[in-house]
Amino acid sequence: MTSTSSRYAYEVKTETAGLDESSLEEARSLIGVPLRRDHFRWNDTVALDSIRQFTKGISDENPLYLDRDYAAKTRFGGITAPPTYLYSIDRGHVAPRLRSVQWIYAGTDWEWYKPLHEGLQVTSEAQLVDANWVEGKMARSMILQEGEVLYRDTSGELLAKARTKIFRIPRSKASGGLSYKTREPHKYSPEDMEAIEQAIDAEIVRGADTLYWDDVVPGEKLQPLVKGPFNMSDMIMFYCGSGCFYLAHEMAFRHRRKHPADAYSDPKTGTKDHPARGHTEEYMASEVGMPGRYDSGLQRVCWLGQVVTNWMSDDGDLIELKTRLRRPNVFGDTQWCSGTVTGKRETSQGALVDVELQAVNQVGTVTTEGTAVVRLPKRTAP
Repeated sequence: MTSTSSRYAYEVKTETAGLDESSLEEARSLIGVPLRRDHFRWNDTVALDSIRQFTKGISDENPLYLDRDYAAKTRFGGITAPPTYLYSIDRGHVAPRLRSVQWIYAGTDWEWYKPLHEGLQVTSEAQLVDANWVEGKMARSMILQEGEVLYRDTSGELLAKARTKIFRIPRSKASGGLSYKTREPHKYSPEDMEAIEQAIDAEIVRGADTLYWDDVVPGEKLQPLVKGPFNMSDMIMFYCGSGCFYLAHEMAFRHRRKHPADAYSDPKTGTKDHPARGHTEEYMASEVGMPGRYDSGLQRVCWLGQVVTNWMSDDGDLIELKTRLRRPNVFGDTQWCSGTVTGKRETSQGALVDVELQAVNQVGTVTTEGTAVVRLPKRTAP
């Protein structure tokens, strides 16, 4: 009897597609075209359960997001979500075409227009707005795709806008591919771990202690946050709260069989998986060209946002957050997230404060940079 096993066999090779003269045209081919978002959505409604999971994923214990009794006494009159919670509505990835050319998240320019009240239903729409060649230290040439994601309530009112940036970089074995050297996890001394724990104990959520625009001084330092040493548990919790690209069991098999280029094959085990597993799988991280298993760049955006929301109190509004990811954050790294007030001004949007942000790892490398704009109440009305 003839075996039927070949009927279901499908070949998967870890793809190492490169970039050539035609790549930019392909990368730009869908500019202005509305894109499907089903694969990037996790939640549809701002709900306490999903807020709880999201805040656990970034370790944000602000009672404004979690305690109904506390939130009821604020100006919102109830639970709201942190601004970056919108990543769990739509992860913001806009990088069509160039199959098998790796996505590397490069940052987002966020603008928020309305609070995210519990019960709010949110829709999203996305389009590619630009794509261009850029040069990097770890890859000779790459394409930066920029997208726009609009988040609206069911009446169509705009809640937020995200301008996303994603590098398309060939994997390590392709010509001109990403070329970080493999790096062993950092070894921490007892003194190092003590410093991290002391920093965690020093974290402050200003909360009901209103911060007034009048009292803010340029050069003022925001209370820093420490995130790490980064490990698998941190990654799992973020995926639980924000969502991920993975599929399980039968759904994953069917997807790979239909899209064999959207997968990789592990030569040690013969098993197949999603190429995004480079975040948590050593072999695929090496194939990508990363120095080790690495975080989701969205995490660092959320952490810098948390520095600001902890500082600004319940009466402040984070209305803008712009971030750029400069270096990978790999398993074992610790990010020291901080901010500095760079200026203050009064505009038609209210009394605003400008903040410069950064995340620095345990060896002093700046991995993420950003800026924020915060609206604060004035102590005395004009």
